Amino acid sequence: MEKIVEQGLLYDFYGELLTERQRQIYEEIVYENLSLGEIAAEQGISRQGVHDIVKRCDKALMEYESRLGLVSRFMKMKERIREIDELTGLFEQNEIIDKSEYCRKVRQISAKIMEEL
Repeated sequence: MEKIVEQGLLYDFYGELLTERQRQIYEEIVYENLSLGEIAAEQGISRQGVHDIVKRCDKALMEYESRLGLVSRFMKMKERIREIDELTGLFEQNEIIDKSEYCRKVRQISAKIMEEL
């Protein structure tokens, strides 16, 4: 996964666990794509200070994910839903003719979803 996408997902799931200042700086880096220098000037701190805060946030967010695994579970669910959508598209286009085969495959995928919950 691309780093900026990963940072965004981790922040979406765990951002509220950061301090207000960490959230503000992290959002400016990840969502507003501001440079370290721009943020440093705005915050009245050094570029190194901004860099350190971002690194601490990255580390904290990764630790939350390693303990809770919410992003990983979300991505697995998203993939399973994509599989069901793809199967349904094939069924609608008559590429899967056997209704029972379609149902069996959907049930397999839904069973995987239930296991992951």
